[in-house]
Amino acid sequence: MSTASLDAAAAARKERLSQLKSLKRKAEAAPSSSTPEDTTAPTPQVSDTKDVSHLLSGRNYDIEDRAPKMGFVSDPSAGQETLEAAAAVIAEETRRQRQEAEKEDKPIDLFNLQPKRPNWDLKRDVDKKLERLNQRTDMAIAKLIKARIEEQKAKKGGTEEEEGEGVEGNLAKMVAEREKEGDELDGEVEGDE
Repeated sequence: MSTASLDAAAAARKERLSQLKSLKRKAEAAPSSSTPEDTTAPTPQVSDTKDVSHLLSGRNYDIEDRAPKMGFVSDPSAGQETLEAAAAVIAEETRRQRQEAEKEDKPIDLFNLQPKRPNWDLKRDVDKKLERLNQRTDMAIAKLIKARIEEQKAKKGGTEEEEGEGVEGNLAKMVAEREKEGDELDGEVEGDE
């Protein structure tokens, strides 16, 4: 096909479309007028406002408002379950559950986490050494008491030694026995180490 035939086809199409538009206009004007003469020769209507409703057509133009349509009259997804709505429901439910869980959770009490006796293992290890030290302390106290008793006897005089065998004498004997036991334990302790 040549360009001349294409131009001719386009011109013929335009002519047919204009004839269809004029027939449509005549059909709309026919019910308002009852004479058959109006169908053959249309007379222009004279009015203060131009009626352009038949000239403007389109899906984004609102004839009543004489302005472009802004959005939808009703929500196109009304009554349908959409992913966005389902996601919003899930998000709201998880937020509610998290708030409930936060209300139920109590703060961690740090005093309950630590052991009631935090140094029990240290005491266990040191107890053996403390036994030895306690024995040596007792012996040192006994020596001091014995020395004090001997000083008191020396001040009173050497003749009263036989009379003082009451409590002081018994105490002196006990201190001497304790020293002997301590010397025996010292020998064992030095042998262990």
